[in-house]
Amino acid sequence: DINDLVNGFLADERFGFEETVYLLLFGHLPNKEELKSFNEQLISYRTLPTNFVRDVIMKAPSENMMNSLARSVLTLYSYDECPDDTSIDNVLRQCLQLIALFPQLSIYSYQAYDYYIKGGDSFFLHSPKPEYSIAENILYMLRKDSSFTHLEAKILDIALILHAEHGGGNNSSFTTHVVTSSGTDTYSAISAALGSLKGPKHGGANIK
Repeated sequence: DINDLVNGFLADERFGFEETVYLLLFGHLPNKEELKSFNEQLISYRTLPTNFVRDVIMKAPSENMMNSLARSVLTLYSYDECPDDTSIDNVLRQCLQLIALFPQLSIYSYQAYDYYIKGGDSFFLHSPKPEYSIAENILYMLRKDSSFTHLEAKILDIALILHAEHGGGNNSSFTTHVVTSSGTDTYSAISAALGSLKGPKHGGANIK
């Protein structure tokens, strides 16, 4: 139950989004060793291909972050040595890599938008810290001075958990089911789901 999960994370003073991701992927909550191994795996996947930020994100900034994400995900197909392998092992590997990279893809796309389209006065990129949770890294990379409070990170962590929990019957999840049923690759399926999530009748990815 989502209330039990969140209350447990709060009571133990720990970040819970990574555990929630593990639960959704594998059907059970991880023990300490499983969580440690899982986090190490995510950390190892936090490296974008060489020049990806310059060539994909900075050269074609978009006013809509979902458009940027969808384009970035599709482009990652070209950097994958076996992008069309739809075996469970390979799809799991691809999805874990995307989960690990989404914070960077999101934040770097926003920084490019802020500088090139909104006319920001500076452009900065912070690499994620291995010791930080996903929520902490989002705030660390987003802020110019990388500062954030523990409370801000906890609130964001819970927001991520709640967004993960609501899936299954929504438009973007349905899109994933439809597109993967054709046997297409992971990158095509996730970019299609992002296109659905962008729509205003699906919340416009919280743009309001």
